[in-house]
Amino acid sequence: MSKFSDSIEGSLASLGLSGKLGRFYVAALKLGSAPVQQVAREAGIGRTTAYSLLEKLKDEKLVTLVQKGGKTHMVAENPDVLARNLDDKQRALSAMLPDLRSLYDKGESTPRFQVYDGVDGISTVLNTVLTSDADTIRGILSMQELLASPGRDVIDRFVAQRVAAGKWLHVLRSKAEETDDIWQDSDDEKRRVRYTSAAEPFVMTLFLFDNKVGLISSRKENYGLIIESSEFAKVQKALFDVMWQASV
Repeated sequence: MSKFSDSIEGSLASLGLSGKLGRFYVAALKLGSAPVQQVAREAGIGRTTAYSLLEKLKDEKLVTLVQKGGKTHMVAENPDVLARNLDDKQRALSAMLPDLRSLYDKGESTPRFQVYDGVDGISTVLNTVLTSDADTIRGILSMQELLASPGRDVIDRFVAQRVAAGKWLHVLRSKAEETDDIWQDSDDEKRRVRYTSAAEPFVMTLFLFDNKVGLISSRKENYGLIIESSEFAKVQKALFDVMWQASV
């Protein structure tokens, strides 16, 4: 299979069309209209599996069936359907989120800890920060480590999403690890920056929001961590506020 097809299948996996289902869909797109068996051969899967996958693609409205010459043909729909499906799912999720959060909040009051591996895990932490109910998020940023992992593109996207959500960031940084003249005080980017007197660079990034503490490790350890605890978050915010007042 070509690198182009491999790339498409990797992207489809993030949309829930992974493995054989993704290959089957890509084959249907390539052929446009063809008997189910032909699409299965193109995808390199068995006939029985193909019919099971066909039902899933039909449910997602990604293919339709027509009769031609006594055979059932699969006809791939315009891929724009994927975008419409995502929009529909987003609207459904937005509608049910308040009820889901209510159930979650009524759960056990014991602290919750969740570790996320790699760059994807770090992105999960950043996305969780964006769900904050507060108008202002507190942060201690390790500049060198963030630029190394997850990288400037990811952080710039996080900044844009935070600004779009109308949330300010009050951030403490260390002069010892400044590498570029970026992410400074900015009304447009809703950011206030102060520098601590610490001689040693920070090796982790920390965000404080709601009753949560989000941590991003160094590139060496490469993980993200969310700690959900009202008491722990309250203590960390108090320590941050002391450092904020002592910094310039």
